[in-house]
Amino acid sequence: MKAIVQDTYGSADVLELRDIDEPVVGADDLLVRVHAAGVDPGVWHLMTGLPYLVRILGYGLRAPKARVRGMDVAGRVEAVGRNVTRFQPGDEVFGTCEGSFAEYACAREDRLGPKPANLTFEQAAAVPISAGTALQGLRDKGQVQPGQKVLIIGAAGGVGSFAVQLAKAFGAEVTGVCGPDKLNLVRSIGADDAIDYTREGFTDGGRCWDLILDTAGRRPLSQLRRALTPKGTLVMVGGEGGGRWLGGFERQLMAPLSSLLMGVRLIGLIAMERQEHLQFLRELIEAGKVTPIIDRTYPLSEAPEAIRYLERGHARGKVVITV
Repeated sequence: MKAIVQDTYGSADVLELRDIDEPVVGADDLLVRVHAAGVDPGVWHLMTGLPYLVRILGYGLRAPKARVRGMDVAGRVEAVGRNVTRFQPGDEVFGTCEGSFAEYACAREDRLGPKPANLTFEQAAAVPISAGTALQGLRDKGQVQPGQKVLIIGAAGGVGSFAVQLAKAFGAEVTGVCGPDKLNLVRSIGADDAIDYTREGFTDGGRCWDLILDTAGRRPLSQLRRALTPKGTLVMVGGEGGGRWLGGFERQLMAPLSSLLMGVRLIGLIAMERQEHLQFLRELIEAGKVTPIIDRTYPLSEAPEAIRYLERGHARGKVVITV
């Protein structure tokens, strides 16, 4: 089968389209014929091995343990292991796995769900990691409530575009922060207000929100704290920028101490992919309350260029690989 493979850490130049063996299906696994795979910042971190914290966490100190990139997946079940009970060959599924930038991938049964009936494979592949992260940030960590004022920083990105829609589905009043060329998109997906961060300093204390979901990962906690109500909550998703060892994740590591010092809830989110998230999201999608926003699609052979495009930081919604 064809797959995007890397032998060393580095830029997108280390990725190669190769012919490799199909993965072997374990007792608890499914073999999925991949139709589409989402591209998210996690793919970039695993490709580059940066920050070094990624390597320390078990992904390979000198070279990546998993040679095939990609995590988000949507496709059809080709074969199932002997312990699999929820799926059978021919089922259309979406979820996460290791190595989805390939014609076939193995996935655990508990990491997949039935594909939403009203989505294409490309749309479905955009959902699992980004929408799951937004869901955990808003509902599980942020404990969003109807009527609350919610600020989404990075509202036009992969996680942010889902977060805007989910916050509205939970009954919140939503403000999205984005660049000037993305204001119309953020409003079109349900934001009550959109802020152009190049023109408006939203952390000056002039306006305050009950919950802030920061998907951009660059602003100091002291600034963001000024934009919170006295009992507000800040949830930080991911970490960008910073040094080679921790990247931007030092904000998350400092969150518990900062919460004590600043007197507000500051929470760092490390998202986990779970089957119940897929089920919850599928119900919202099929009800028309959430729709994936796809910026561009690339064929499998152009996966390196897809990652380069994502790295430039201008994507509106998700970037997807078609297989």
